[in-house]
Amino acid sequence: MRFAVIVPTYQAGSNWSAWWDALNSQTVYPDEIIIIDSSSTDNTVDIAVRQKNTKVLSIKKENFNHGGTRNLAVAATSSAEILVFLTQDAILHEPTSLEQLIKCFNDEAIAAVCGRQLPHLDANPLAIHARQFNYSSVSKIKQREDIRDLGIKVAFMSNSFAAYRRDIYDSLGRFPEHTILAEDMFLAAKMVLSGYKVGYCAEATVRHSHNYSAREEFQRYFDTGVFHACNKWIQQDFGGAAGEGARFVKSELNFLLRSYPLWLPRSILATGAKYVGYKLGFNWRKLPLTLCKKLSMYKSYWNRVGYKNENK
Repeated sequence: MRFAVIVPTYQAGSNWSAWWDALNSQTVYPDEIIIIDSSSTDNTVDIAVRQKNTKVLSIKKENFNHGGTRNLAVAATSSAEILVFLTQDAILHEPTSLEQLIKCFNDEAIAAVCGRQLPHLDANPLAIHARQFNYSSVSKIKQREDIRDLGIKVAFMSNSFAAYRRDIYDSLGRFPEHTILAEDMFLAAKMVLSGYKVGYCAEATVRHSHNYSAREEFQRYFDTGVFHACNKWIQQDFGGAAGEGARFVKSELNFLLRSYPLWLPRSILATGAKYVGYKLGFNWRKLPLTLCKKLSMYKSYWNRVGYKNENK
């Protein structure tokens, strides 16, 4: 199957060359690579334009949107049957990672699949646990019948390393054009409700993690709350995230008690930040615009005229 790799970039930094080294070491190579760059001022574009099968698109930094920007990049592809999305900080871990991900589409009922994310070598204990909790060593195929047992986890998808069948991506309306984040969950949920399967491939791996501060966790969960408030149908059809959140907190505390007890205060602080951030984000319509922008990680989202009417 012909496939394209699509990567939004901005100031990719010192790991960008390593990202390309990992891609160039794969057992299968993309028929097309689309880099959509938000006006980087470092060498992000210079490195990309020298690569095989690569097209670079440029947009203004303030015009980036998690869904619309990726849709714009897809429109620049030609004959790809499979769309593989990566981020600039997700480095392919094994030479067979792309091959394993693409092989999942041998099952014609699978519409999308995401790979396993391993922590970066400099990941702190909280980042290590987050990857271990969310990305198991066991592959899984999920469908609508699994909602009763797995709830919102059925729609779990991450565009840091995920692939979609192009024709289904098109037929279901692509990613939402204007979303604060979670364009991947949005489309995966639509796929499941339309009768398709989505997969998790543990054999396809990247290194990808973030050492977020408590403030950054607050901002990230504020944006997550905004997303769920604007897309209430997801929790209505798949169930809420509270149960999964409680399971995560319990798992993290046990992990730290066993291996990193000095990180317990940091964990408690981060958990509180996530909880408060999510609650405020879910109730964003009650807050003034200026405050929403301050609390959010994705600040340019709030610059769009008419966002309140679109997200009623």
